[in-house]
Amino acid sequence: MTNSKEFGFKISVIGDGGVGKTSLIKKFTIGTFEKDYVKTIGAQFSRYDKEINGDVINLIFWDIAGQDDFNFLHPLFYKESRACIIVCSLEANDLGKDSLLHIKNWYNELKKYCGDIPVVLFANKVDLVKENNLNELEIQKYVKEYNFLGYYITSAKSGQGVIEAFNAIIEKLYYKYKALSSEL
Repeated sequence: MTNSKEFGFKISVIGDGGVGKTSLIKKFTIGTFEKDYVKTIGAQFSRYDKEINGDVINLIFWDIAGQDDFNFLHPLFYKESRACIIVCSLEANDLGKDSLLHIKNWYNELKKYCGDIPVVLFANKVDLVKENNLNELEIQKYVKEYNFLGYYITSAKSGQGVIEAFNAIIEKLYYKYKALSSEL
C-alpha cells in the first residue's frame, strides 16, 4: 500500500495578446516552440502531470486569450483557478510597454473572479532584448505592489527560465495543499 496522494490544479495563464502565453505553456509541457504566432481564440487548455515526493499532480493550464474580443468569457475561464501566471513581454516596443502597463488590469480582473490566489509574473521574450538593458525595477514594482509570489525572466523560444518558473508555482500549490490535506 502506498501513501501517495493525487492533486489537481487549474492554473490560469493571462496577459495581453502576443506576449507568449501559449508558447510558454507549450515549451513547458511538450518542449516545443513555434515561431509563427497563432492567436488563441477564447481559451485553450493543456494538461500536464508531474510527480513530487511520490505524489501525482494533475495540472490544467488555462491559456486565456488576451484580445479584448474575449473579455466577456473571462469569468467562466477563471472559475476554480488555484493559481495564476500573468505574462508580459520584455520587448522594447508598444506590445512590451502596454503589456507591462496592463498587468494591473489583469490582476484586478483575476482578483475580482478568483479572490486571493497565488500569482507569479513571467516577463517573457528575454531573447529579444539585451540582458544588460533589462530594467527589472519596474517588474519588481508590480510584484511588490500586488504581492505576487515572485517573477521570472523567461523565453519560450530559448527555454530560459521556463522550467524553473512553472515549477515554482506548481511546487507552491503542491506544498500548500499537501499541508492542508495532512491537517484533515
